[in-house]
Amino acid sequence: MSVLPAKADLRAMALARRAIVPAETARAFAAVLAETGPQLAKDHRAEIIGAYAAIGDEVATSPLLQMLAQAGFATALPVTGKRGTPLTFRLWRPGDPVAKGKMGITEPPATAPEVFPDLLFVPLAAADRAGNRIGYGAGFYDLTLAALRSQRPICAIGIAFSCQIFEAVPAEAHDQKLDYLLTEQGLIACLSSRPFTD
Repeated sequence: MSVLPAKADLRAMALARRAIVPAETARAFAAVLAETGPQLAKDHRAEIIGAYAAIGDEVATSPLLQMLAQAGFATALPVTGKRGTPLTFRLWRPGDPVAKGKMGITEPPATAPEVFPDLLFVPLAAADRAGNRIGYGAGFYDLTLAALRSQRPICAIGIAFSCQIFEAVPAEAHDQKLDYLLTEQGLIACLSSRPFTD
């Protein structure tokens, strides 16, 4: 029985791989994400779509949010609170006012209405095809998905380059699985996922 590398080691390896993805590959993937996102939301019959505001070398979500808004979906961005608490999602469309949250991440202002997405595009450091995800270590998305899933069905789609996908990553009891992964090579239905359509 093989022993999986520690989460911290896989995180460091995956982020190092992401850091050297060519800029043209990153731009092309952002465009594919923007084209694919509205159809995924439609197929899932989603009404409120949550996405992340990209930082550093994360896959850009601005084009995605623009296309979702143009397609008539309600879009939302997360607001980061205290460590150990779930993210709060507030309505935000391209062109709306923004505030700077923790670590300078773009967030909707406190006056924006709080909403509960039914489809969530999730950032990650590393993942596997079973839907196990390694984030950045603070646990915000695990807490958020657990909270949202306790209230209603929600589909979580991890966004990553293919170089961030491993054969297996360690998972703990509190870790929330992804339903799908979207890479520059296409959509991956995770082993724990359900179909988009009946």
